[in-house]
Amino acid sequence: MDLRFAILHYISLKLAGARSGGSRAIVRREIIESRMKARVFVSLKTTVLDPQGQTVRAALNGLGYSAIAEVRQGKFFEIALAEGVTRDQARQDIEAIAHEVLANPVIEEYRIELLDS
Repeated sequence: MDLRFAILHYISLKLAGARSGGSRAIVRREIIESRMKARVFVSLKTTVLDPQGQTVRAALNGLGYSAIAEVRQGKFFEIALAEGVTRDQARQDIEAIAHEVLANPVIEEYRIELLDS
């Protein structure tokens, strides 16, 4: 739980700095120079009810899309990794971040993809 708080705090500070113009150039440069990206897909476990997905399905059916039988909602994160990070280290770090910060393992599952830019 402490790691989750520390990462979220760091991200909020970075975003605050980017909004104020203080570190905007640094944030952009880090993303542009990144050689590898990670994608993390987080969704509710199939055993967990998804009221938001049910609402979207009902709305789509109401709009005439009767072929839609089920909708499950989730979250998507695209993470740019620093230059020089090895694929093994990236996988290990992203796995830890996904499990400890981005997903709630009690009710959510996640899938990770590593992409070379």
